[in-house]
Amino acid sequence: MAGLTQKQEKFCQLFIETGNASEAYRKAYDASRMKAATINRKAKEVLDNGKITARLNVLRAEHRQRHDVTVDSLTEELEQARTLALAEKQSSAAVSASMGKAKLHGLIVDKNEHTGKDGAPLVPVLNVTISPES
Repeated sequence: MAGLTQKQEKFCQLFIETGNASEAYRKAYDASRMKAATINRKAKEVLDNGKITARLNVLRAEHRQRHDVTVDSLTEELEQARTLALAEKQSSAAVSASMGKAKLHGLIVDKNEHTGKDGAPLVPVLNVTISPES
């Protein structure tokens, strides 16, 4: 937030959140009496500020890093956990990590089957109303 006012920082945060400069401007500044065209122009002016651009770049990088979770990164974490569990002779934890990897890669699918009395399949019930003929 170096060199930014509180309103500028709020604008940056809101812009990252919404992706809309005009919306961020409306929420960060007092724009209640401004026309839409004025808000758009002012938002563009804020975006053109070098300090704002630099702050947005930092926030975007943080956002990418925070959300950079992939199947590969999760697989690597599970493999590390499995390796550690094996080294510590924690077979249950190793199996859990292996199962986590298998689920992550779609090799195991949890099934939730609903059954009726004594495990019999459910039979659909139709709600039909029959009205007397006139």
